[in-house]
Order: sequence, then C-alpha cells, then structure tokens
Amino acid sequence: MRSPKSVLTRRRLALALIAGVVAGGCSSPGAQPPEPNVQVVDGPVARQLKGAVSDAGAVTHLQALQKIADDNGGNRASPGPGYDASVDYVTGVLRAAGYDVATPTYELPRKRDREQGTARNVITQTRTGDPAHVVVIGAHLDSVEDGPGIVDNGSGVATLLEIARHLGPSASLRNTVRFAFFGSEESESEGSKSYVNGLSTADREKIALYLNVDMVASPNGGYFAQGGAGDKQSQTGPPGSAAVAGVLAGQLAATGVKPETIEFVGDDETAFVDAGIPSGGAENGDRKDKSGAQAQAWGGQADERYDPCYHKACDRLENVNRVVLSHYLTAIAGTVAYFATSDQSILR
Repeated sequence: MRSPKSVLTRRRLALALIAGVVAGGCSSPGAQPPEPNVQVVDGPVARQLKGAVSDAGAVTHLQALQKIADDNGGNRASPGPGYDASVDYVTGVLRAAGYDVATPTYELPRKRDREQGTARNVITQTRTGDPAHVVVIGAHLDSVEDGPGIVDNGSGVATLLEIARHLGPSASLRNTVRFAFFGSEESESEGSKSYVNGLSTADREKIALYLNVDMVASPNGGYFAQGGAGDKQSQTGPPGSAAVAGVLAGQLAATGVKPETIEFVGDDETAFVDAGIPSGGAENGDRKDKSGAQAQAWGGQADERYDPCYHKACDRLENVNRVVLSHYLTAIAGTVAYFATSDQSILR
C-alpha cells in the first residue's frame, strides 16, 4: 500500500507534467497540457537522436532475434532457451554501446504447464541525468510459444536498442533514462510486475513516467498512443498519463501521420499504472480489424487485421512493416529525448 505522502508526491508530479510546455525542454507555469497531434518543437538532443536512429538499424536486431528463434525451436518464449538467448543478445548490444547492464531474476510461480523457476529481466540506464528523476522506457522481450515474435515484440525491443545505442550512456541529459526489457509479458506480465513490486517506495518515487513499447511494425498497422483515454484508471493511467501520450502523439504527427489515442489494455504498463506512475504506450494494433477511415488515413487494408500473424508462427521478419516501424522509431526517440531533457520543474 502506498503512503499518503507517496500518493501526494505522485499527484504533484502528474500536475507538473501536465503543466509542461512541449518546447524542447522548456516549461512555463501557465502552459497548457500537450494535446494529441500538437506540433512538438525538438531540442538539440531530440534532433540528434531522431536523425541518428533508423529502421535499418532496428532491422539488424530483428534479424538477430529471428535467428535466435530459429535456433531454439521457433520461439523466444519465457522461460526457455530462446528467451535466454534473447537476454544475452540484448545484454551484449547494450554493453557494446558502453552501458552497465543488470539482469535481475524474478520468480516464476508454478503453473499447470510450468514448473516453478526463475527468469531474467534486462535493465540499464544512462550514467547522466538526475537519478532522482528517471524516465523509464520498456518493452517485453519474450514471444509466445507459437512463434518467434518478431513484431510482437521484437519490434519494441529493436526500437529500444536502436534508441539506446544512439543516445549512449553519457548523453547530456537533465533526467536519467532507464531502458527495461521485461520477460514473461505473454504470461500475465510477470517480469514487469515483479520489477515494479520489487522496487522500494523511494525508488518508485524516482520514476517520473513510464513509456511502454509493444508492437510497432505490424504489416497492416495503425498509429496509436495510449494514455488518458478511457473511463477508469486501468484504461487511462494515473493523472499525467495524458501528457505522456500527448507528447508521443505529437511526435508521431511530426512524422506525417495522424495518430489516435486509445485505452491501455493491460500490458507491461499495468504494474506502473497500479503504482501511480504516469504512463504512456506505443502500439500499432494486433488482432482487430483496421477500419475504412483508418485505412484512408494511414494506408493499408480496411476490414483486415492490423497483424494477421499476431501470436502465430508467421510473425517473422517478412511480417515487419518498415514504414510503420520507421514512424514509431522516430517518434519514440523524440518522446524519450523530450522527457529526458525537460526542466526538472516539469517532473516534480
């Protein structure tokens, strides 16, 4: 249970976030909250990072994840050898980029089809920025057992790796950026829940916001930002979540697409939402059909699934839509840079 002081601090954070100006790291007490599709003015870090990341770089990581699945029974499910190899790959990429990396274990409860055991998350963060103000971006590293999970969620993993590699561990930042790769999302989000539940109250209070990246390269994908939409907190996120979604939506709009803001549906952001941490999400749709209006706005096929290979063996490299991936990669890089360089008055 969170203490009254903890809840008050988080509410103040949310109100401060909403008061921020989307202006390359500046803030103003009288500013309005960022709305979806607003123009986002990038600061120097955002401009550099958005110019450096590329879908070609992300595809290199997707190729590696595909090979890992091919070498391990066709999947990267957690627990399993494909997942362990995925952890080792991500760890190797981050260490080669100069990061200090931790792979904390979490408990896997016994289930009907699974013995009790452990699995690993992957966590790293910049050495720069105020560690009392942490911007967390996360993606799940596991696949389902039925396929290699290259869109779900290799695309999120590749996005984080590409951003981390070009940002670097010693970038000039106001706020620390933490990259989290969670296991067992396909099994009730066990990795992310264990991670958040294992943090002390003080460490939870240091997290300014969480941005979840889950599926950003579906072949018939759309453009969605999560945060602030819905009728209850599990759908909207805590106060401040609409501001996170607003920045992401603005960054997507800057790439030339018009995103929609949608509800959270219960992915790795759930534990952060439950902890009162303002949260946003990037996702492009899975088993539902794209509407005619969406197809007209975004391209693709109306009345067909965003991803016909969702949770199937065909979720392979050839399932990846590099146009969708490129829009999201650029927008997410800009979103991370915005919050990483924002004045601390926005975050407290």
